[in-house]
Amino acid sequence: MAKDDYHVIVYQILSYLYIQLKAGDPVDPDMISNESKNYRINEKYWQYIMINLLKDELIEGIRAEEKQYLSGPMVIIDHLERCQITPKGIDYLVDNSFMKKAGELVSSAANIAPFVGLITK
Repeated sequence: MAKDDYHVIVYQILSYLYIQLKAGDPVDPDMISNESKNYRINEKYWQYIMINLLKDELIEGIRAEEKQYLSGPMVIIDHLERCQITPKGIDYLVDNSFMKKAGELVSSAANIAPFVGLITK
């Protein structure tokens, strides 16, 4: 599993949101954007991930809207500061086998201090 694989990015987003929820701290939109300090991915890929997290009801609070422009359709995602993990997202983070593998990959990377130990065995 590569550091930019879908499940690795999902793990990092959900882990961050869960940490913020448990601490009662606000969400920093930069931490879950496509240019987070923990990962950098292209914007279309990030939009795909965020839209699917929203559709799967793993996160809530954001708004995703497709707008039509002369150059073609564009997805606008906003209210990232209101994003939070749902109970279903917490279950997915803790119980999903792909999340455990992603957590192991992230745990072995040098820049993951906020995520180490979040997922229990």
